[in-house]
Amino acid sequence: MSHVKYPLVIANWKMNPVTAQEAKTIFSGIKTASKKFLKTKVVVAPPALYISELKKLTTKSAIVLGAQNTHFDVKGAYTGEHSIAQLVDAGVAYVIIGHSERRLMGESDEIVGRKVAATIKGKLTPVVCVGEKTRDTQGNFYSLIEQQIKAAVGEIQKSRLKDVVIAYEPIWAIGTGATATVADVMEMQLFIKKILTKLFDRNTARNVRIIYGGSVNADNAKELFASGGVQGFLVGGASLKPVDFGKIIQAVN
Repeated sequence: MSHVKYPLVIANWKMNPVTAQEAKTIFSGIKTASKKFLKTKVVVAPPALYISELKKLTTKSAIVLGAQNTHFDVKGAYTGEHSIAQLVDAGVAYVIIGHSERRLMGESDEIVGRKVAATIKGKLTPVVCVGEKTRDTQGNFYSLIEQQIKAAVGEIQKSRLKDVVIAYEPIWAIGTGATATVADVMEMQLFIKKILTKLFDRNTARNVRIIYGGSVNADNAKELFASGGVQGFLVGGASLKPVDFGKIIQAVN
């Protein structure tokens, strides 16, 4: 059994929408769609340019803001980057780290680990993405997931592991319309807990929230949540449609 108390649904808008006005319209729609479902923690991670504008709209709302990336240093000569300290100042609470699209641009396991450590030090919640490109019949992809988890959280203090969210996102399911089966998701969350138990202990592992991402939509969310063993979702495309995203929130509430 998990000790996690409430489900978590995160909207990852990626590089969408094109204007701040569109961002505000979508955010307002999510605010309306989610206000009835108070048992669910809702996070919206917009492009960094829109964070400050959307922060103004979080008043009288349970929605909190997330960032899609961070740098591991507090400040410095890093053109185009932003730090945890800057995200704190902007009003961010969650940070997505190690998304496959970032890894594809060259983000290594080591960098993911440094970003997780910086996020925890800055008292924000890291959402660590792990996932395989393909599934081989020999099950070799499990060792890849284990390696990603060890690199991301293996060096953090045991007492801080409860502050980490792990998002299982099979790369073959992101934006493709293909979704892992309920059995796949259940098996993977049990495997992730097993790795965390090996790295720390069973009780510590039970307090880590595991969520699923990869073509989550209004149709498959309910079954994945009810039978997959996860405690929420990281949602891409469907999070830009407030009505659909509201149905996903409803599914976990």
